[in-house]
Amino acid sequence: MKFQIEWHYESSKQKQLTFYSDFTDANEAFIIIGDLERTGRAKEIYLISEDGQRWTVKEAKKLFEEIQTEPHDITVYFDGGFHHDMQVAGLGAVIYFTQNGFPQRIRVNTQLEQIESNNESEYAAFYFAVQQLEEMGVHHIQVTFKGDSQVVLNQLAGEWPCFEETFNKYLDRIEDKLQELGIKPIYEPISRKDNEEADQLATQALQGITIASRKRI
Repeated sequence: MKFQIEWHYESSKQKQLTFYSDFTDANEAFIIIGDLERTGRAKEIYLISEDGQRWTVKEAKKLFEEIQTEPHDITVYFDGGFHHDMQVAGLGAVIYFTQNGFPQRIRVNTQLEQIESNNESEYAAFYFAVQQLEEMGVHHIQVTFKGDSQVVLNQLAGEWPCFEETFNKYLDRIEDKLQELGIKPIYEPISRKDNEEADQLATQALQGITIASRKRI
């Protein structure tokens, strides 16, 4: 979890200024706040979470303690494969996260029928990944989504227009679910090489090989 520090400074002549830090790791933010408080020049200090909420230091520490028992620091890789003759998609998702102080990984895939194109399989894979987050109990937190589908990620980010009715329905479904869960998405397109793990899961799903694993890493 990361916070931005809002520091209200008061000089010896009672001149007041407000400073903002970059977002930094929560533990580091609390150490910096301790240093600021020791200067005696900090009139007020607040912490701003990645979802834009503003917290007192006491509130932020309580929030941080609560979040440690829930999945956080989440990165999701997704990929969809498509078998044209069978009109079947293979969907793969890999989720890296931290919970109770341990880095962990979930790998999961599934096969989906009545898919008409490779692009549709990519949308379906993204939605499948979001469903996994819902099952994990992920809510009101920032999540980074990585995939090699420039179309899906750029359309979700609002960078590219979408003219296909089928794809627009997926976009609406995905955005509604993210909003329902309070997830703030960060979209990061990556190369196919960097998405090998999710790609392999999608391929295995097309081959009828089902994967569902969770382990500490």
